[in-house]
Amino acid sequence: MRKTVYWMEGDGIGSEIWRAARPVWDAAVHRAYNGQRSLEWVELLAGEKAVAATGNPLPQETLDALSRAEVAIKGPLGTPVGGGFRSLNVTLRQTFDLYACIRPVRWFKGVSAPVRHPERVNMVIFRENTEDVYAGIEYAAGTPEARRLGGLLRDELGAGVPEGAALGIKPMTEHGSKRLVRRAVRYALDHGLPSVTLVHKGNIMKYTEGAFRAWGYEAAAEFGDAVVLEKDADNCAGKVVIKDRIADAMFQEALLHPEQYSVLASPNLNGDYLSDALAAQVGGLGMAPGVNMSDSLALFEATHGTAPRAAGKDIANPGSLLLSGALMLEHLGWSEAARLVEQALGSVIADKTVTPDLAVDMPGAHAVSCSEFGRLLTRKVSGMDM
Repeated sequence: MRKTVYWMEGDGIGSEIWRAARPVWDAAVHRAYNGQRSLEWVELLAGEKAVAATGNPLPQETLDALSRAEVAIKGPLGTPVGGGFRSLNVTLRQTFDLYACIRPVRWFKGVSAPVRHPERVNMVIFRENTEDVYAGIEYAAGTPEARRLGGLLRDELGAGVPEGAALGIKPMTEHGSKRLVRRAVRYALDHGLPSVTLVHKGNIMKYTEGAFRAWGYEAAAEFGDAVVLEKDADNCAGKVVIKDRIADAMFQEALLHPEQYSVLASPNLNGDYLSDALAAQVGGLGMAPGVNMSDSLALFEATHGTAPRAAGKDIANPGSLLLSGALMLEHLGWSEAARLVEQALGSVIADKTVTPDLAVDMPGAHAVSCSEFGRLLTRKVSGMDM
């Protein structure tokens, strides 16, 4: 069996983490299936590499290939702050309706973390990916559009919008909210997880975030007896408990009682904050995988940025990309290979031979380069150093 995987190298440290991670995945597939399965890698241009070759950060050839793809994976893509082209990540998500950003967060023993019990954090965040602030509807202060919209809000709708304000709009729909929550509940059921928690700011934004909560409960109710509301959860073993939490309270819960939460479903901005905050609790984004999914395409990615100050120094941590590849293997149904990748990473960390970012707070650790870290992982996953 041979699966085609489209890949985009990414900017900054992208080339370095790719060279470290890809041999690990290939070795895991070869070992798990005795050479009977393999991955066919097809590169697509995006970001700085695409600009250099074509003048376009997201060439039509890349878009055409992704429109036919089942699976793709990418390194970090840079976006200028305050100007230049719009975020390529957002463009990809909206172009291909990658409505679910899914980020599993768990701790690997030995990784330094800022909390006392990082082992209690084991959550999967489902973040809506196409609405809310990611819809990108905003108008700069003083522009004709902002003045016109501000006038409409003040004069016709009675809103207290100051003159000269910059304005943004966060659309949230029943369709977008329900399909995300359905996916989160289905994931919990498929993986035997105990709960799905809707995270929102509905106490303040009643008709957007509050609607997300209401639509989320309606979507969960479609699963019938397989789910139960939190207030009715006593003596309902085996069912997925549906909870909801105000966003700011959820941040406190994530620190105080993380073991009580398994799957979180939220609008875009809340999910963005939560994903990074939870990753910090287990050691940082360098160990946080992610995938953006539509109903036909799964685009896996390193969840961190391009790290330009580390680029070219062979010191980057490929963990996020590596674990995203493990997620990809699991998505393909190749769970045996995915487990080999995760086990190899855990073993190398236990040996305390890690990249500098992990070594700095790990007593007795030996810092190795990104490329050497990749070679150690490949040997582990191949069974040559277990």
